[in-house]
Amino acid sequence: LEEMQLDYDLEVMPFPPRFLHPGYLEVNVLGTVPYFVDGEHHMTESTGICHYLVEKYNQGLGIQPSEPEYGAYLNWLYHSDATLTFPQTLYLRYTQLEPDETKALVGEDYKKWYLSRLRMLNTRVTDHEFLAADRFTIADIACGYALYLGENLGISEFYKPPTLAYLERLKGRPGFARAQQAQQAPDASHPD
Repeated sequence: LEEMQLDYDLEVMPFPPRFLHPGYLEVNVLGTVPYFVDGEHHMTESTGICHYLVEKYNQGLGIQPSEPEYGAYLNWLYHSDATLTFPQTLYLRYTQLEPDETKALVGEDYKKWYLSRLRMLNTRVTDHEFLAADRFTIADIACGYALYLGENLGISEFYKPPTLAYLERLKGRPGFARAQQAQQAPDASHPD
């Protein structure tokens, strides 16, 4: 939303909201974040939300089917959730949300699995600034989120240098800085 410079309202909730935000399950029966509303559309899937925004508002962050790298773009876009954040969520669950000795070992296995799943991204960003078509797209936003989540989980110390440099490039974007600022706003809404 910040990269597209679209107006929005943001509600910041304690994590996990299904337990710590009264009434959230009545809004989103899954109890997950994100939960996105645009008119009559209610969405829960991160990459689906990105894809929806690009298709609906066409702000140049997508790749069209007629472009040669369209397939690679879609693959990177969905790689973010299906391949990268999935093991991270299990690592988070078993090491921080529901820790015990046995679960911590399982969590460590998922951390290793996540790091091994970075191979394709590590290779790509070794000699490319962005993931698809040599330009910044929502695929970079989605995969960048996974890398940033890894940083917040304390896993990024194991990232390879090209991946760390890629993450720093993404974090250096003005849209990223505005998104970080929006989360810190006292009323948790997008500044006008």
